[in-house]
Amino acid sequence: MSVRTIVMIAVGLLLIYLLFTVGAPFLLALIVAIFLEPLNGFLMKRLRVNRLVAAVISCTLFTVIFIGLIVLLGIKIIAELIAFLQKVPQYFENANSFVDQLLVDARGLYQNLPPDAVETLEGYLLKLTGTITTMVGKLSSSVVAFASTLPGVFIFLIVFFVAVYMFSFSLNTMKASFLSLFDESSRDQVDQMLNNLRKSIFGFLRSQLILSALTYVISLIGLLVLDIKFAMAIALLIVVVDILPILGTGSVLVPWASYLILTGDLYTGIGLLVLFLFITVFRRIIEPKILGDSVGIGALSALISLYVGFKLVGVIGVFIGPLIVIIYMAARQAGLFQHKIKLQ
Repeated sequence: MSVRTIVMIAVGLLLIYLLFTVGAPFLLALIVAIFLEPLNGFLMKRLRVNRLVAAVISCTLFTVIFIGLIVLLGIKIIAELIAFLQKVPQYFENANSFVDQLLVDARGLYQNLPPDAVETLEGYLLKLTGTITTMVGKLSSSVVAFASTLPGVFIFLIVFFVAVYMFSFSLNTMKASFLSLFDESSRDQVDQMLNNLRKSIFGFLRSQLILSALTYVISLIGLLVLDIKFAMAIALLIVVVDILPILGTGSVLVPWASYLILTGDLYTGIGLLVLFLFITVFRRIIEPKILGDSVGIGALSALISLYVGFKLVGVIGVFIGPLIVIIYMAARQAGLFQHKIKLQ
């Protein structure tokens, strides 16, 4: 592999990283514009209008539907989430009081133990109390931090919607300009790679959307059966955490279930553990099928790319890792990477 190729790959990886961080609204807008392109073609053919009019109609339709969903679902979920976050410190305070009472009750039980064992046990319990107190403080500050991000989210959405219109207006000329960078003999291969890439990316997004939707529905049903308040918000929190490969649903349900069992609510605690096991088994069974059919890469490759991406660049790597694998697979299918390993 030549130095030029290595430099191009490094620059490409840097651009991908920047797209998923600074350029996130533009990347999402480009994906939406590509998704709306078949509708633009349909409108231009059926209504006999130019691209500008077709793009305005399709983008406006998308914007109205998107905002409508936010209004119908988002407001209720956010309201429940805020109410839940406001009550979480109280839950931790209750846990702290429970540990303090446990210390008082336990003193009569371990008076006959050796002094060193008593001192060690009390040290562990006091450390647990301090941890709970620290978590309460961090959680309270996180609520304030969450509220402070809302203006940034508003600006993000404005840039995103404007970019959707801009990309949709000029998508065909952008593609032609990009293909003009390559010589005649390579344009067909690059065009094929772009088509394969589009199918794979939308397949990946489709698979993640299906998995997240199924996880949300299962979580919501389980929480409603257990008669838990703020079920919609908590189910959304479970889905968001489940996207991260290191955390998963267990990082929410297992500590919560443990706390409820310790405080005497066996029914709800055991129910949450059963819900966690059901979600985990369900995803392990259905995820390889959905991912393989939608993207065309194996479940093992997807898992490795998720984990490596997360370890290298953090949460954003969860999306960058699979994207790099998808780009490589699309390029190979287009015939751009056909190198074989030679031992001699």
